[in-house]
Amino acid sequence: MPDNAIKTFHLEMLNRDDLIPKRGSLNFATAVVNPPDPDLNRQLYQQVGSMWQWTDRLTWDDHQWNEYVTRSSLNTWVGYWRGERAGYFELESQHNGNVEIMYFGLLPEYIGLGLGGIMLTAAIESAWLNPGTRRVWVHTCTNDHKHALENYLQRGFQLFKTETE
Repeated sequence: MPDNAIKTFHLEMLNRDDLIPKRGSLNFATAVVNPPDPDLNRQLYQQVGSMWQWTDRLTWDDHQWNEYVTRSSLNTWVGYWRGERAGYFELESQHNGNVEIMYFGLLPEYIGLGLGGIMLTAAIESAWLNPGTRRVWVHTCTNDHKHALENYLQRGFQLFKTETE
């Protein structure tokens, strides 16, 4: 395998009791974006993803963002640290009780403050609140933050597949 090969890790949580929460201070909160705001999703995708080579949606036009964000199966949540926007996550309800954490990340200036585990806990708790949820899943890769995989595992996710590109 070449040194620059990208590994993608697929993780799942099959029971809400498997969550190992990381609790934070009262200075961190999350809120669902309602009504959906395609411009906000685009902005957060660009700002959060710029460090991690998120490129698949950079060419999307306004119509594509609107179609994606306004689907009833998708909710966007914003994380706030001391009242300031610090990051976001998207939850997509899928068939058979699956909820995928589609995108998850902090804005660059909030990385390193210990907020990743706190916001991931909020994302997982929010996913399990969806009626009929039987599985929460996510994927990460070696292009993401060096502690991303560790954070998912520490919150109780189990690795179910690894791919190498």
